Amino acid sequence: MTAPPPGRLLLVPTPLDHGCTPQAPITDVLPLGTLQAAARITHWISENAKSTRAFLKRVDAVAPLAQPVQAHTITELPRAVHKKGDHDPQSAHPDVRPLLAAALKGHDVGLISEAGMPAVADPGSSVVRAAHGLGIAVVPLVGPVSILLALAASGLNGQNFAFVGYLPQEPAARATRIRELEALARKTGQSQLFIETPYRNAALVQALLHELQPGTRLAICHGLTLEHARCVSQSVTDWRSATTAPASAALPAVFAIGR
Repeated sequence: MTAPPPGRLLLVPTPLDHGCTPQAPITDVLPLGTLQAAARITHWISENAKSTRAFLKRVDAVAPLAQPVQAHTITELPRAVHKKGDHDPQSAHPDVRPLLAAALKGHDVGLISEAGMPAVADPGSSVVRAAHGLGIAVVPLVGPVSILLALAASGLNGQNFAFVGYLPQEPAARATRIRELEALARKTGQSQLFIETPYRNAALVQALLHELQPGTRLAICHGLTLEHARCVSQSVTDWRSATTAPASAALPAVFAIGR
């Protein structure tokens, strides 16, 4: 019997409101085509199975699912991927090719993270690489990417930029890293973007305002795509004289520095 042609790996974006209250209407942040494509998928590779089921219930309210949520096959990414990331091909990572077995049998498989686009500031790139290696077509669906939304709203250089992930948590190492990124931004004009978990936002802002030079531009965007979204971009001097809190401790934020 001839084997069926392989299915596809669909990169399914999700709203940026994971863990936020209230949540944005899903049709405000995801186009109908993405919702309909997600509704047809029954096999998933997930950052978190619980949040994936919650997302599918939101999809079902707009585009009826091909099968009930309980009948979907949802496989979580290996724990090592969460702890160490999966972006460095020089490091040892779990073999994720078995996660794509359903695609090799002809099923479309969805790759999904808790918020935003999988494999961008989220785990999943190892699955994408494996799909390419197995000859499985990779199809990114349209949806929000917080890094690009923040960059567009920052007024910083959108022609030359870098996303550097999380800064060190240890104060001295974090201060050194901030100064390194500022020097690069000021020398080359390359905007530097980074993120932090919400409960560390205040500590990061304090470090930025202490270490950055007065004329450096700092943009802080939080609550993106939510009703109370806020993005402010101004000099460090202006930030130091601001009377309102730069970033919420309850909302995900994207930070950017440049000239």
